[in-house]
Amino acid sequence: MGLAIQQEEFTPKEHERFVQRLAESLEALRALLRRPGFGVGPTTMGAELEVYLVDRAGYPLPVNQLVLAQSKDERLTLELNRFNMEMNVRPSLLAGRPFTALRTEFEDVLKELGRAAATQGARVAAIGILPTLRQADLGKGALTQQARYRALNAAIRKRRDGPFQVAIAGDDALNLAWDDVTLEGANTSLQFHLRVAPEDFAHVYNAAQLATAPVLAAAGNSPLFLGKRLWEETRVALFQQATDDRGEGGDEVAHLHPRVTFGHGWVREGVHELFSEAVALYPPLLPVVGDESPMEVVAAGGVPGLGELRLHQSTVWSWNRAIYDPQGDGHVRIELRALPAGPTVADMVANGAFLLGLTLGLAERVDALLPALPFWQARRNFKQAARHGLDAVMLWPAEVAPSPRPVPVVDLVKQLLPVARRGLTEHGVDPEEADAMLDIIAQRVALRRTGSRWQREVLAKLEAHMPRPDAMAAMLERYLQHAEEGLPVHTWPVE
Repeated sequence: MGLAIQQEEFTPKEHERFVQRLAESLEALRALLRRPGFGVGPTTMGAELEVYLVDRAGYPLPVNQLVLAQSKDERLTLELNRFNMEMNVRPSLLAGRPFTALRTEFEDVLKELGRAAATQGARVAAIGILPTLRQADLGKGALTQQARYRALNAAIRKRRDGPFQVAIAGDDALNLAWDDVTLEGANTSLQFHLRVAPEDFAHVYNAAQLATAPVLAAAGNSPLFLGKRLWEETRVALFQQATDDRGEGGDEVAHLHPRVTFGHGWVREGVHELFSEAVALYPPLLPVVGDESPMEVVAAGGVPGLGELRLHQSTVWSWNRAIYDPQGDGHVRIELRALPAGPTVADMVANGAFLLGLTLGLAERVDALLPALPFWQARRNFKQAARHGLDAVMLWPAEVAPSPRPVPVVDLVKQLLPVARRGLTEHGVDPEEADAMLDIIAQRVALRRTGSRWQREVLAKLEAHMPRPDAMAAMLERYLQHAEEGLPVHTWPVE
């Protein structure tokens, strides 16, 4: 996203120029958004999937650059740690049977990645956090050797001026001090992109914020980290703490905001508001300035790249992030970043259908719902989903009630599935396609078996007669076998 990174250190003058260019870019974006017809077009979706590379014993294998060299598939790219890779599927129309097409493409690119990985003795694991990950697998040597990642690590470390402090409590407790950003690479996610017309952006974005918590609760797949049983979606806590550049200055940093965030309030104006917020609240980490003058391009009737603004936005990790894309005639979209990778392609496309459908279904009446739900309560719902999964109780607004009511998330999901179906079908998704996708969610919730629940239950059975590290490896092996078979996780036996 944004400009290429070729250097690892930056001068105060470069920071100053970058800040000036961000201000110009915001002005150019505002002018562009006022242009009649800008960003108008059909509703489309895209997706990105991050995965692990593991060896035959199920432990991380840091060979991503060697694997990438074995494939010419442009959908494959590197990720932050050397045992991670990412795949980007092609954008498609939401109308029709998009999730069937998405499943086919995911299976195709996973097959190609598996082929390339096998040349290096590696296998592919789509899972939120790898259960067999050890501290020895992390650290500066695990960082993918690209200037972008080295520069990002250096910039965050310089701002923090001290180790990252990670403290997460679940069934077990984790307390860890770490010296680099490679803990971030322990998290692998499934990210969906939804193209939105600028005039509809505030409604749809707020609906996505509302929808994310119940969908995440039904999609958990990251209960384990460094041998500890933590949250149902441990990624949420780990990602925020592993990239926290605020340091430990007490009152001196109390006014600063973590770079991984659920947000700071309901959006009132639109997409420009979110870009302005990111510029105002977060100091630049990678101040690379390009040659383009955004205002000159807009004045000439063109579509500017806004490379600096896009680069800055890529270093602010909102769980739902505003995206500007200059391709073609330009458009804006929402990147929905909260879902974990795995367990199967069937589960992942169903999660996407539920999230996109619920976002679109809620958008129609979101303005009537928001007065009954202060933003801090939506943020609380998100944290409850990450910590407790299907055991969460959420506060949910009702148009006829002055305040939100507490609802067990299992009951809430059942109430929201018809809303998601309406959101999909009203945007052209084939009704049978919508039903097939959402039925996977319904059965998963009825059986109360997410990927996280399956991992916990199998680990407990295995741990009864073997040490935890061995049980983790044995559980992962069963996970990989079931994932390869492709049946949704709610059908997996707890052996």
